[in-house]
Amino acid sequence: MTMTDVVRVTLPRGGAAHDVRAIKIVLHRELLRFVNDRTRMLSSLVQPVLWLFVLGTGIGSLVRDSIPGIDFRTFMFPGMIAMTVITTGMFSAASIVWDREFGFLREMLVAPVSRGSIVLGKCLGGAFVATAQGVIILALAGVVGVPYAPGLLLTLLGEMFLAAFTITAFGTLLAARMKSMQSFFGVMQMAIMPMVFLSGAMFPLANLPSWLHVLTTVNPLTYAVDPMRHAVFAHLNVPPQVDAALNPGIVWFGWRLPIGLELGVVTALALILLGVAISQFKRAE
Repeated sequence: MTMTDVVRVTLPRGGAAHDVRAIKIVLHRELLRFVNDRTRMLSSLVQPVLWLFVLGTGIGSLVRDSIPGIDFRTFMFPGMIAMTVITTGMFSAASIVWDREFGFLREMLVAPVSRGSIVLGKCLGGAFVATAQGVIILALAGVVGVPYAPGLLLTLLGEMFLAAFTITAFGTLLAARMKSMQSFFGVMQMAIMPMVFLSGAMFPLANLPSWLHVLTTVNPLTYAVDPMRHAVFAHLNVPPQVDAALNPGIVWFGWRLPIGLELGVVTALALILLGVAISQFKRAE
């Protein structure tokens, strides 16, 4: 062989089959991480459980007379499911930054698969993990007066998965350009707390000041919490005035949005965030 000879290197061609396999591998990796990390599993449950049973009990003792026939913790229950899902989904996205710091992400990005398949696998894995965490909170339904009706449980599972996928896509978008875990967790905390507080997770959406009503309306998490609350209240026997006060729905200019439209908003947002996250990964080094 002379110095002018060129050695040809043939790279395996990508394709739909490779992309599907990449999605499965990334998803499986996320599930293994979740199963093997019990500390993460328990720590992500502490805050919603404390808020549900400590804060919910405390506030419930103050408003008991104004909402007869229902425990305030029952009202907070869908919000705490959403909190569990959003926290776990964002933590799942944080693993992207971890993989970048240790060089594993670069190995995935040079694989003969589309970067979209890597992002989709990450979002699906985060959604399954967050939904599994939400199921643990869901198991406490009977303790706070929510019935274990099969239809209700299936509805909440589907809504949890949709919310989990959306928030994981959002976290993946943020993590795509982050260089350190400290930066990501700082941005994550700055994003999570306002979204949770302005979603109606801990207070009703009725009779809010106009400025607060606007903030809750533009908050994407509101459109995930309200369908869960609607599903729960549909299986409760509460006085009409209490239902109107605690479950008013999302209102646009005096029009209450149908639940299907609220879920459509969350679905559209999930697809938009997924697309932007994929574009960010295509630009990543």
